[in-house]
Amino acid sequence: MNLIGNIIWVIFGGIFIFFEYIIGGLFLCLTIVGIPFGLQCFKFAVVGLAPFGVKITENPHDSGCLSTIMNVIWLIFGGFWIMLTHLLFGILFSITIIGIPFGRQHFKLMSLAFSPFGKSIA
Repeated sequence: MNLIGNIIWVIFGGIFIFFEYIIGGLFLCLTIVGIPFGLQCFKFAVVGLAPFGVKITENPHDSGCLSTIMNVIWLIFGGFWIMLTHLLFGILFSITIIGIPFGRQHFKLMSLAFSPFGKSIA
């Protein structure tokens, strides 16, 4: 079932989400300061390409003070808008019964966009 959901996801816009996060990550990696944020964009790209069957978990080893500071910086400089975009699409997809699984995937991406540092993808 996850394979079918991922194929439908890619056909109807998941590939665009993937490329947007890859391009954003590459631009962020142009500067030394932006490298950690670019790596988080690559994490988004993996989940954005095939979100069905992917679990996002808290990584207890990376939940220190630095992760909190990086999450605050992330939220101020773009993470908030990414989060709102996924919230909007999650709500729009959840209006119909057929779209609920896709809305749930946007809500998953929204939680990752809120605080990507200290989370891992399994």
